[in-house]
Amino acid sequence: MTSGADGTTTSGGGDIRRSLELLWGGGEPPSRGPKRGLTLDAVVTAAIELADAEGFDAVSMRRLSTRLSIGTMSLYRYVPGKAELLDLMLDRVQGLPPGTPETPDDWRDGVESLARGYLALYRRHPWLLKVNQSRSVLGPGALRALEAALAALRGMGLGDQETLSVIIAVQSFTLGIARMEIQAAEAARETGVSDEEFWRRQEPVLSRAMGSGEFPLMARLSEDTFSKEFDHFGFGLRALVRGFEARVAQVRAERGGSGGGG
Repeated sequence: MTSGADGTTTSGGGDIRRSLELLWGGGEPPSRGPKRGLTLDAVVTAAIELADAEGFDAVSMRRLSTRLSIGTMSLYRYVPGKAELLDLMLDRVQGLPPGTPETPDDWRDGVESLARGYLALYRRHPWLLKVNQSRSVLGPGALRALEAALAALRGMGLGDQETLSVIIAVQSFTLGIARMEIQAAEAARETGVSDEEFWRRQEPVLSRAMGSGEFPLMARLSEDTFSKEFDHFGFGLRALVRGFEARVAQVRAERGGSGGGG
């Protein structure tokens, strides 16, 4: 596991073979545990709870062993290290439990379901924003989630690459909204200064700037332009769906009207 200059942590940086064994149930469990009843599932659950409460940087084998009331060296019998643990955590929080959820009849509902699901995920686990997942180790949870996403979008009738691109577009859009929301909350918490107070302190300088004539377009913006009441997520999602509709219509026209319904 490596950390970038921007403070992000990269997944898939440990022993990939061992991560896959643990994810798919091929790893050898401890023949005798340091604590009766302790399982790998309990270790991953405790790590996620710690990350949710204090951020991923707070997750260490030492902190985790204390949380589980076992010795640090005993914890290594369940998971090789923090890098492999991250792979397990990601598959757990981003994956789906066994059993396929009901597939929406209309792909538009599928797009909305995906977007709202991603947003809820980032809100529950804000530490995900600081994990570079360009090299994810794919476990059963993640594959079930991808399978469900593909099923939800099947009615679009797009090719495989374009369907994947739809998923990427929806996830990227939602990530941007979540990042803006979560970072604003973090800034207020870390500085002790609310958003309202932060911008209020800049009002005198901004008022002079707007009256200078140098920024005519900004000066003409309505007072409620930056209101928190506006639903940027809903607006952007509707725009994405309309764009997807145009592409679906184009593909169906090229195929002479044949293709999936919805």
